Amino acid sequence: MRLKLRHLEVFNALFEAGSVSRAAARLNLSQPAVSVALRNLESELGFRLFHRDRGFFAPTNEALLLRDEVQQGITALARVEQRAGEIREGGLGSIIVATNGAMAYNLVPNVMAAFQRDHPDTFVELRVHSSRRVAAWVGSRQIDIGLIDAPVPAAGIEARLYQMACVVIMREDDPLAALEVITPADMAGRPCIAVTGDHQVDRQLAHLLAQAETRVQYRASSYFYAIARNLVAAGNGIAVIDPVNGHAPQGDGVVARPFHPVVVHDLAMITAKGQPMGIAAARFHARLSAALSEYALPDDAGKMTETSLRGAAAPSRT
Repeated sequence: MRLKLRHLEVFNALFEAGSVSRAAARLNLSQPAVSVALRNLESELGFRLFHRDRGFFAPTNEALLLRDEVQQGITALARVEQRAGEIREGGLGSIIVATNGAMAYNLVPNVMAAFQRDHPDTFVELRVHSSRRVAAWVGSRQIDIGLIDAPVPAAGIEARLYQMACVVIMREDDPLAALEVITPADMAGRPCIAVTGDHQVDRQLAHLLAQAETRVQYRASSYFYAIARNLVAAGNGIAVIDPVNGHAPQGDGVVARPFHPVVVHDLAMITAKGQPMGIAAARFHARLSAALSEYALPDDAGKMTETSLRGAAAPSRT
């Protein structure tokens, strides 16, 4: 037996309207189309559904027994169509996003919240781990989207690169806060907080300080930019960190200033190579890309690459 939604709709319309003409008007069909659909349905079922009397249709006992099931079938199919539409629009589904610590505190959570206000039925899981682990998860297709430091050696992934100009953060009552731009000379002799001590940002800063023949006092190091900011807020020195965490409105008395020459934080948003994303994941990917582009240097926002992630990488814990 091969019933169709149109069969059930014709049955229901005839049951309620009592005539072919009124059923046809209700369904926006021609009267012959309604008659053909009814004949096909009765043929499939093997029994008559209506008594015909001078243009009026009265349900048979068999039709009365079938009515509730027909209505449930129509409702169920309507729910399927509605759910399919929600999935098509990216309103349903689940997404797994993983990031190293750099974007785990002040960027991804905000993107998640905004995304779920528009798509409240979409479940988003956020994982935080090292760049190497995140890249491995993406390469093995265990997660949808990853955010990592570049470069990280990995196979089977594609990436969008975002280069961000780092900022110097200090307490708002620090004398450096009066400057519009901070240079290596301005940092001379100041207590400073490193990022692991061997991060790409640390290495760039050390090179610039050496060129300027300037020394700072490294007082502490941290795994995450956000923790470095907490240390600055506690009065433990100054730090050079990414602009996302640097400019985050935390209300902690910390302010950020541009640094010159530029120290760059290289971030990559990665996905599995050759693996199409689901609708919900693709929409989240677009939201995340837009958020990252607000902080990226103009010429590098969203640059596509497959080879930039294959190289010797320093420990990545930011």
